Amino acid sequence: MTAPAVEGILAEHADLELRLADPEVQADQTQARKLGRRYSEIGPIVAAARELAAARDDAAAARELATEDPSFAAEARELAERIAGLEQRLAGLLVPRDPHDGDDIVLEVKSGEGGEESALFAGDLVRMYTRYAERRGWMVEVLDSVGSDLGGYKDITLSVRSRGTGADGVWSALKYEGGVHRVQRVPVTESQGRVHTSAAGVLVYPDTGEEATIEIDENDLRIDVFRSSGHGGQSVNTTDSAVRITHLPTGIVVSCQNERSQLQNRARAMEVLRSRLQAQAEAEAAAQASADRRSQVRTVDRSERIRTYNFPENRISDHRVGYKAYNLSNVLDGDLNGVLDALAAADRAATVAS
Repeated sequence: MTAPAVEGILAEHADLELRLADPEVQADQTQARKLGRRYSEIGPIVAAARELAAARDDAAAARELATEDPSFAAEARELAERIAGLEQRLAGLLVPRDPHDGDDIVLEVKSGEGGEESALFAGDLVRMYTRYAERRGWMVEVLDSVGSDLGGYKDITLSVRSRGTGADGVWSALKYEGGVHRVQRVPVTESQGRVHTSAAGVLVYPDTGEEATIEIDENDLRIDVFRSSGHGGQSVNTTDSAVRITHLPTGIVVSCQNERSQLQNRARAMEVLRSRLQAQAEAEAAAQASADRRSQVRTVDRSERIRTYNFPENRISDHRVGYKAYNLSNVLDGDLNGVLDALAAADRAATVAS
Protein backbone atom coordinates (compact mmCIF):
# COMPACT_ATOMS: atom_id res chain seq x y z
CA MET A 1 0.00 0.00 0.00
CA THR A 2 1.33 3.47 -0.90
CA ALA A 3 2.19 6.29 1.48
CA PRO A 4 -0.94 8.28 0.48
CA ALA A 5 -3.05 5.26 1.42
CA VAL A 6 -1.39 5.12 4.85
CA GLU A 7 -2.08 8.83 5.26
CA GLY A 8 -5.71 8.11 4.41
CA ILE A 9 -5.89 5.53 7.18
CA LEU A 10 -4.35 7.99 9.64
CA ALA A 11 -6.97 10.58 8.66
CA GLU A 12 -9.75 8.00 8.98
CA HIS A 13 -8.50 7.01 12.45
CA ALA A 14 -8.57 10.65 13.60
CA ASP A 15 -12.07 11.11 12.19
CA LEU A 16 -13.33 7.94 13.92
CA GLU A 17 -11.85 9.15 17.19
CA LEU A 18 -13.91 12.36 16.93
CA ARG A 19 -17.10 10.54 15.90
CA LEU A 20 -16.84 8.00 18.70
CA ALA A 21 -16.60 10.86 21.19
CA ASP A 22 -19.91 12.26 19.88
CA PRO A 23 -22.79 11.55 22.32
CA GLU A 24 -25.22 11.17 19.42
CA VAL A 25 -23.11 8.39 17.94
CA GLN A 26 -22.86 6.63 21.30
CA ALA A 27 -26.64 6.77 21.62
CA ASP A 28 -26.91 4.62 18.49
CA GLN A 29 -25.46 1.30 19.64
CA THR A 30 -25.42 -0.24 16.17
CA GLN A 31 -23.48 2.67 14.67
CA ALA A 32 -21.17 2.97 17.68
CA ARG A 33 -20.32 -0.72 17.50
CA LYS A 34 -19.65 -0.57 13.76
CA LEU A 35 -17.39 2.50 14.12
CA GLY A 36 -15.68 0.99 17.15
CA ARG A 37 -14.81 -2.16 15.22
CA ARG A 38 -13.30 -0.15 12.39
CA TYR A 39 -11.37 2.01 14.89
CA SER A 40 -9.95 -1.14 16.52
CA GLU A 41 -9.20 -2.70 13.13
CA ILE A 42 -7.00 0.14 11.88
CA GLY A 43 -5.51 0.93 15.30
CA PRO A 44 -2.49 -1.42 14.87
CA ILE A 45 -1.80 0.08 11.42
CA VAL A 46 -1.82 3.58 12.88
CA ALA A 47 0.47 2.56 15.74
CA ALA A 48 2.95 0.90 13.36
CA ALA A 49 2.89 3.86 10.96
CA ARG A 50 3.60 6.31 13.78
CA GLU A 51 6.40 4.14 15.15
CA LEU A 52 7.94 3.90 11.68
CA ALA A 53 7.73 7.68 11.18
CA ALA A 54 9.43 8.30 14.53
CA ALA A 55 12.18 5.78 13.72
CA ARG A 56 12.81 7.45 10.35
CA ASP A 57 13.09 10.86 12.03
CA ASP A 58 15.54 9.46 14.60
CA ALA A 59 17.59 7.80 11.85
CA ALA A 60 17.80 11.03 9.89
CA ALA A 61 18.97 12.87 12.99
CA ALA A 62 21.54 10.17 13.79
CA ARG A 63 22.98 10.28 10.26
CA GLU A 64 23.30 14.06 10.44
CA LEU A 65 25.02 13.91 13.82
CA ALA A 66 27.33 11.12 12.59
CA THR A 67 28.98 13.59 10.19
CA GLU A 68 30.31 15.47 13.23
CA ASP A 69 30.50 12.65 15.79
CA PRO A 70 31.30 9.13 14.48
CA SER A 71 29.78 7.55 17.61
CA PHE A 72 26.31 8.21 16.13
CA ALA A 73 27.08 6.00 13.11
CA ALA A 74 26.35 2.81 15.09
CA GLU A 75 23.02 4.22 16.25
CA ALA A 76 22.13 5.11 12.66
CA ARG A 77 22.84 1.51 11.58
CA GLU A 78 20.69 0.09 14.40
CA LEU A 79 17.85 2.41 13.45
CA ALA A 80 18.13 1.36 9.81
CA GLU A 81 17.67 -2.28 10.84
CA ARG A 82 14.72 -1.34 13.02
CA ILE A 83 13.13 0.63 10.17
CA ALA A 84 13.40 -2.40 7.87
CA GLY A 85 11.59 -4.52 10.45
CA LEU A 86 8.89 -1.89 10.97
CA GLU A 87 8.36 -1.57 7.22
CA GLN A 88 7.85 -5.32 6.98
CA ARG A 89 5.47 -5.29 9.93
CA LEU A 90 3.44 -2.44 8.44
CA ALA A 91 3.28 -4.22 5.08
CA GLY A 92 1.84 -7.26 6.83
CA LEU A 93 -0.77 -5.16 8.61
CA LEU A 94 -1.76 -3.55 5.31
CA VAL A 95 -2.67 -6.88 3.69
CA PRO A 96 -6.40 -6.54 2.93
CA ARG A 97 -8.56 -7.91 5.73
CA ASP A 98 -11.82 -9.75 5.48
CA PRO A 99 -14.41 -6.98 6.00
CA HIS A 100 -16.47 -9.31 8.22
CA ASP A 101 -13.64 -10.25 10.62
CA GLY A 102 -15.18 -8.18 13.40
CA ASP A 103 -18.66 -9.68 12.97
CA ASP A 104 -20.57 -12.17 15.08
CA ILE A 105 -21.82 -15.31 13.33
CA VAL A 106 -24.75 -17.61 12.81
CA LEU A 107 -23.67 -21.24 12.78
CA GLU A 108 -25.81 -24.13 11.55
CA VAL A 109 -25.03 -27.80 12.12
CA LYS A 110 -26.98 -30.47 10.23
CA SER A 111 -26.74 -34.23 10.50
CA GLY A 112 -26.13 -36.12 7.27
CA GLU A 113 -25.30 -39.67 6.32
CA GLY A 114 -25.27 -42.04 9.25
CA GLY A 115 -28.72 -41.61 10.79
CA GLU A 116 -28.73 -41.41 14.60
CA GLU A 117 -24.92 -41.62 14.74
CA SER A 118 -24.67 -38.55 12.49
CA ALA A 119 -27.07 -36.68 14.77
CA LEU A 120 -24.95 -37.61 17.79
CA PHE A 121 -21.84 -36.36 15.99
CA ALA A 122 -23.66 -33.11 15.17
CA GLY A 123 -24.22 -32.80 18.92
CA ASP A 124 -20.49 -33.33 19.51
CA LEU A 125 -19.70 -30.51 17.08
CA VAL A 126 -22.18 -28.21 18.82
CA ARG A 127 -20.53 -28.92 22.18
CA MET A 128 -17.08 -28.38 20.64
CA TYR A 129 -18.03 -24.95 19.29
CA THR A 130 -19.86 -24.04 22.50
CA ARG A 131 -16.86 -24.90 24.66
CA TYR A 132 -14.51 -23.03 22.34
CA ALA A 133 -16.81 -20.01 22.59
CA GLU A 134 -16.77 -20.27 26.39
CA ARG A 135 -12.97 -20.23 26.35
CA ARG A 136 -13.11 -17.02 24.28
CA GLY A 137 -15.72 -15.40 26.51
CA TRP A 138 -18.34 -15.40 23.75
CA MET A 139 -22.08 -15.84 24.12
CA VAL A 140 -23.87 -18.76 22.44
CA GLU A 141 -27.61 -18.74 21.87
CA VAL A 142 -29.70 -21.52 20.35
CA LEU A 143 -32.06 -19.98 17.80
CA ASP A 144 -33.66 -23.20 16.61
CA SER A 145 -33.06 -26.93 16.99
CA VAL A 146 -34.47 -30.28 15.99
CA GLY A 147 -33.21 -32.96 18.33
CA SER A 148 -32.80 -36.70 17.86
CA ASP A 149 -34.07 -39.50 20.06
CA LEU A 150 -30.63 -40.24 21.58
CA GLY A 151 -29.77 -36.64 22.41
CA GLY A 152 -28.07 -35.48 19.23
CA TYR A 153 -29.24 -32.91 16.70
CA LYS A 154 -30.79 -33.38 13.30
CA ASP A 155 -30.54 -29.63 12.76
CA ILE A 156 -29.52 -26.74 15.02
CA THR A 157 -28.90 -23.03 14.50
CA LEU A 158 -26.68 -21.07 16.90
CA SER A 159 -25.90 -17.40 17.30
CA VAL A 160 -22.33 -16.80 18.54
CA ARG A 161 -21.54 -13.28 19.71
CA SER A 162 -18.50 -11.59 21.17
CA ARG A 163 -18.83 -9.11 24.01
CA GLY A 164 -16.61 -6.40 22.56
CA THR A 165 -16.01 -4.30 19.46
CA GLY A 166 -12.53 -5.51 18.55
CA ALA A 167 -11.20 -5.98 15.04
CA ASP A 168 -11.10 -9.75 15.51
CA GLY A 169 -14.61 -11.00 16.16
CA VAL A 170 -16.17 -14.45 16.02
CA TRP A 171 -16.12 -14.58 12.22
CA SER A 172 -12.34 -14.09 12.09
CA ALA A 173 -11.88 -17.32 14.07
CA LEU A 174 -14.69 -19.58 12.87
CA LYS A 175 -15.16 -18.55 9.24
CA TYR A 176 -13.16 -21.60 8.10
CA GLU A 177 -15.53 -24.10 9.74
CA GLY A 178 -18.10 -24.24 6.95
CA GLY A 179 -18.17 -27.57 5.16
CA VAL A 180 -18.59 -31.28 5.79
CA HIS A 181 -17.08 -32.79 8.93
CA ARG A 182 -16.55 -36.55 8.90
CA VAL A 183 -16.33 -38.82 11.95
CA GLN A 184 -14.85 -42.30 12.18
CA ARG A 185 -15.71 -44.23 15.35
CA VAL A 186 -17.68 -47.12 16.81
CA PRO A 187 -21.26 -45.83 17.10
CA VAL A 188 -23.21 -46.28 20.32
CA THR A 189 -25.88 -47.85 18.11
CA GLU A 190 -23.46 -50.51 16.78
CA SER A 191 -23.47 -53.81 18.66
CA GLN A 192 -20.64 -55.42 16.63
CA GLY A 193 -17.99 -52.87 17.63
CA ARG A 194 -17.13 -51.91 14.06
CA VAL A 195 -15.81 -48.47 13.11
CA HIS A 196 -18.35 -46.55 11.04
CA THR A 197 -18.05 -43.35 9.06
CA SER A 198 -20.72 -40.66 9.10
CA ALA A 199 -20.85 -36.93 8.49
CA ALA A 200 -22.40 -33.67 9.61
CA GLY A 201 -22.53 -30.39 7.74
CA VAL A 202 -21.59 -26.99 9.15
CA LEU A 203 -22.66 -23.68 7.63
CA VAL A 204 -21.30 -20.44 9.09
CA TYR A 205 -21.97 -16.89 7.95
CA PRO A 206 -21.58 -13.37 9.39
CA ASP A 207 -24.45 -12.21 11.57
CA THR A 208 -24.80 -8.84 9.90
CA GLY A 209 -28.36 -8.46 11.22
CA GLU A 210 -29.61 -4.90 11.01
CA GLU A 211 -26.44 -3.85 9.16
CA ALA A 212 -27.25 -6.08 6.19
CA THR A 213 -27.98 -4.08 3.06
CA ILE A 214 -30.21 -6.73 1.49
CA GLU A 215 -33.78 -5.62 0.79
CA ILE A 216 -36.44 -8.30 1.29
CA ASP A 217 -39.82 -8.17 -0.41
CA GLU A 218 -42.53 -9.34 2.01
CA ASN A 219 -44.30 -10.96 -0.96
CA ASP A 220 -41.32 -13.30 -1.31
CA LEU A 221 -41.85 -14.75 2.16
CA ARG A 222 -43.92 -17.59 3.54
CA ILE A 223 -44.23 -17.34 7.31
CA ASP A 224 -45.38 -20.27 9.45
CA VAL A 225 -45.84 -20.38 13.21
CA PHE A 226 -45.63 -23.46 15.40
CA ARG A 227 -44.98 -24.55 18.95
CA SER A 228 -41.41 -24.64 20.21
CA SER A 229 -40.06 -28.16 20.56
CA GLY A 230 -37.25 -29.86 22.42
CA HIS A 231 -35.29 -33.08 21.87
CA GLY A 232 -37.24 -35.72 19.98
CA GLY A 233 -39.80 -33.17 18.86
CA GLN A 234 -41.77 -32.86 22.09
CA SER A 235 -43.55 -29.53 22.59
CA VAL A 236 -42.05 -27.32 25.29
CA ASN A 237 -44.78 -24.67 25.40
CA THR A 238 -48.48 -24.31 24.69
CA THR A 239 -48.48 -21.34 22.31
CA ASP A 240 -47.53 -20.98 18.66
CA SER A 241 -44.57 -18.69 19.35
CA ALA A 242 -41.93 -20.29 17.11
CA VAL A 243 -41.55 -18.83 13.61
CA ARG A 244 -40.36 -20.36 10.35
CA ILE A 245 -39.68 -18.05 7.39
CA THR A 246 -39.19 -19.40 3.87
CA HIS A 247 -37.64 -17.11 1.27
CA LEU A 248 -39.42 -18.36 -1.83
CA PRO A 249 -36.99 -17.13 -4.54
CA THR A 250 -33.99 -18.90 -2.96
CA GLY A 251 -35.64 -21.63 -0.92
CA ILE A 252 -33.74 -20.54 2.20
CA VAL A 253 -35.60 -21.51 5.39
CA VAL A 254 -34.92 -19.85 8.74
CA SER A 255 -36.55 -20.81 12.03
CA CYS A 256 -36.38 -19.22 15.47
CA GLN A 257 -38.04 -20.49 18.64
CA ASN A 258 -35.75 -19.22 21.38
CA GLU A 259 -37.35 -15.82 22.04
CA ARG A 260 -40.31 -15.40 24.39
CA SER A 261 -42.85 -14.16 21.89
CA GLN A 262 -43.83 -14.78 18.29
CA LEU A 263 -43.00 -11.16 17.46
CA GLN A 264 -39.48 -11.47 18.88
CA ASN A 265 -38.91 -14.79 17.10
CA ARG A 266 -40.04 -13.27 13.82
CA ALA A 267 -37.74 -10.25 14.24
CA ARG A 268 -34.74 -12.47 15.02
CA ALA A 269 -35.55 -14.85 12.16
CA MET A 270 -35.67 -11.89 9.76
CA GLU A 271 -32.22 -10.78 10.95
CA VAL A 272 -30.84 -14.26 10.31
CA LEU A 273 -32.50 -14.38 6.89
CA ARG A 274 -30.94 -11.04 5.95
CA SER A 275 -27.54 -12.36 7.03
CA ARG A 276 -28.02 -15.53 4.96
CA LEU A 277 -29.04 -13.57 1.88
CA GLN A 278 -26.20 -11.07 2.38
CA ALA A 279 -23.67 -13.91 2.65
CA GLN A 280 -25.11 -15.57 -0.47
CA ALA A 281 -24.97 -12.32 -2.46
CA GLU A 282 -21.35 -11.70 -1.41
CA ALA A 283 -20.38 -15.28 -2.25
CA GLU A 284 -21.91 -14.95 -5.72
CA ALA A 285 -20.08 -11.66 -6.28
CA ALA A 286 -16.80 -13.22 -5.14
CA ALA A 287 -17.36 -16.20 -7.45
CA GLN A 288 -17.73 -13.87 -10.42
CA ALA A 289 -14.57 -11.99 -9.45
CA SER A 290 -12.46 -15.10 -8.86
CA ALA A 291 -13.09 -18.46 -10.49
CA ASP A 292 -10.85 -20.30 -8.02
CA ARG A 293 -12.59 -18.90 -4.93
CA ARG A 294 -12.67 -21.32 -2.01
CA SER A 295 -16.30 -21.92 -1.05
CA GLN A 296 -18.08 -23.67 1.78
CA VAL A 297 -19.61 -27.04 1.03
CA ARG A 298 -23.36 -26.73 1.22
CA THR A 299 -24.22 -30.43 0.93
CA VAL A 300 -23.75 -33.08 3.60
CA ASP A 301 -21.83 -35.60 1.49
CA ARG A 302 -18.98 -37.64 2.94
CA SER A 303 -17.00 -37.32 -0.30
CA GLU A 304 -16.85 -33.51 0.10
CA ARG A 305 -15.28 -33.49 3.54
CA ILE A 306 -13.06 -30.73 4.90
CA ARG A 307 -12.10 -32.44 8.17
CA THR A 308 -12.01 -35.92 9.68
CA TYR A 309 -12.36 -36.79 13.37
CA ASN A 310 -10.88 -40.27 13.90
CA PHE A 311 -11.73 -41.57 17.39
CA PRO A 312 -9.72 -44.85 17.36
CA GLU A 313 -6.52 -42.88 16.64
CA ASN A 314 -7.53 -39.77 18.64
CA ARG A 315 -6.68 -37.90 15.40
CA ILE A 316 -8.05 -34.76 13.76
CA SER A 317 -7.17 -33.99 10.14
CA ASP A 318 -8.03 -30.90 8.14
CA HIS A 319 -7.77 -31.84 4.49
CA ARG A 320 -7.61 -28.28 3.12
CA VAL A 321 -4.23 -27.43 4.63
CA GLY A 322 -2.84 -30.88 5.48
CA TYR A 323 -3.16 -30.28 9.23
CA LYS A 324 -2.99 -33.36 11.45
CA ALA A 325 -2.85 -33.72 15.24
CA TYR A 326 -3.45 -36.49 17.76
CA ASN A 327 -5.38 -34.51 20.35
CA LEU A 328 -8.95 -35.14 19.22
CA SER A 329 -10.29 -35.40 22.77
CA ASN A 330 -8.93 -31.94 23.55
CA VAL A 331 -10.30 -30.50 20.30
CA LEU A 332 -13.79 -31.80 21.05
CA ASP A 333 -13.47 -30.15 24.46
CA GLY A 334 -13.04 -26.79 22.73
CA ASP A 335 -9.27 -26.60 22.17
CA LEU A 336 -9.48 -25.53 18.51
CA ASN A 337 -6.51 -23.18 18.49
CA GLY A 338 -4.14 -25.49 16.62
CA VAL A 339 -6.34 -26.22 13.63
CA LEU A 340 -7.77 -22.69 13.47
CA ASP A 341 -4.29 -21.14 13.57
CA ALA A 342 -3.17 -23.43 10.72
CA LEU A 343 -6.15 -22.40 8.61
CA ALA A 344 -5.62 -18.69 9.33
CA ALA A 345 -1.91 -18.91 8.47
CA ALA A 346 -2.69 -20.62 5.15
CA ASP A 347 -5.31 -17.98 4.37
CA ARG A 348 -2.87 -15.14 5.10
CA ALA A 349 -0.19 -16.75 2.93
CA ALA A 350 -2.65 -17.13 0.06
CA THR A 351 -3.74 -13.50 0.42
CA VAL A 352 -0.16 -12.22 0.35
CA ALA A 353 0.67 -14.43 -2.64
CA SER A 354 -2.28 -13.10 -4.61
